[in-house]
Amino acid sequence: MGADVAHFVVVGGGQAGASLVAKLRKDGFDGEITLICQEPVPPYQRPPLSKAYLLGDMELERLFLRPEAFYAEQGITLKLGATAEALDTEARTVTVNGEALGYDQLALTTGSSPRRLPAAIGGDLEGVYTVRGLADVDAMEPEVREGARVLIVGGGYIGLEAAAVCAKRGLNVVLVEMAERILQRVAAPETSDYFRALHTSHGVDIREGVGLERLTGEGRVSGAVLSDGSEIAADFVIVGVGITPGTGLAEAAGLAIDNGIRTDLHGRTSDAAVWAAGDCASLPYRGQRIRLESVQNAIDQAEVVAQNMMGAGVEYLPKPWFWSDQYDTKLQIAGLNTGYDRVVTRTGEGGAVSFWYYNGLTLLAVDAMNDPRGYMIGKRLIEAGKSPAPNVIADPETDMKALLKA
Repeated sequence: MGADVAHFVVVGGGQAGASLVAKLRKDGFDGEITLICQEPVPPYQRPPLSKAYLLGDMELERLFLRPEAFYAEQGITLKLGATAEALDTEARTVTVNGEALGYDQLALTTGSSPRRLPAAIGGDLEGVYTVRGLADVDAMEPEVREGARVLIVGGGYIGLEAAAVCAKRGLNVVLVEMAERILQRVAAPETSDYFRALHTSHGVDIREGVGLERLTGEGRVSGAVLSDGSEIAADFVIVGVGITPGTGLAEAAGLAIDNGIRTDLHGRTSDAAVWAAGDCASLPYRGQRIRLESVQNAIDQAEVVAQNMMGAGVEYLPKPWFWSDQYDTKLQIAGLNTGYDRVVTRTGEGGAVSFWYYNGLTLLAVDAMNDPRGYMIGKRLIEAGKSPAPNVIADPETDMKALLKA
């Protein structure tokens, strides 16, 4: 390629980075593309890590989003085990493993990292794990054996998914959540109640309103002291207390940060030649600024950024949806429930149930448990800006499909 050929560099080899480079080629970008991956393997799916992969139901190669050969076939330079150490927006270079790499345009898809427990309370003891990357799960897997005692710190989706896997594999599971209830930050009490009952029925000991005082052990974790004074024994610990957006590189380069790397509706940062997508990016949405931690957002936002790096000028309009698999329950979430003041319950056949979030008479979001039909209809209603009356949703006789035509 000649010197006049544009070079696009993407920093971050997760779902967003992989989607972005693939979209560039698909839409006809014929310049140079470099994808910088910190991990030593090609981009892979993360959701199955704490589910099918940890259960042993999915092999490593099936995790890969695309075969490694795809990148070579598409003329994409894949730098594995590579760390982006510095970004100079004036010189338009990114330093990778000590080497300055020039770019015409750069996309940051740096994802997020799990919050860890402070060393002062035992967070650096051996046997304490987070669930974020392949290496985390590979290191933890030998611990996940029948009869072992595991303490899970945090009652969000990551903690609950890990609890489900451990319970299915015959471990003794204690989960502590310092908030009043599990899922308090992200879901209504109705959803919390549903999943508390589900986990309790599988033998998980859930303790809410109880914090972790400290982990105990010499060199390796052996137990924990909780905020209510109780002590429990543990063979290992899984920490699921949230994530932090990967803003370090952007912040050091002087880019605007606002609960993530601040972007506009096109995905552009405060520097005209730098873009961001995925967990690390915050974006405008309905009069507020949000950061969406989901696979679908990583894909959709990255593909819009790829188009805009090529000059399309497309605005990104997120359609938030999420999912979680626990035991034989599939939770599907459509919309964002921020600002809800009412929850309507709808029950279906075969144990299907969904919770519909309203602000006044405006439908905001739906949590659907083993109710794919309710989820799909709710998702389409929200995307169309339609809000059926709450009593209509609650009525089991309502023809849900007809609501889409109203």
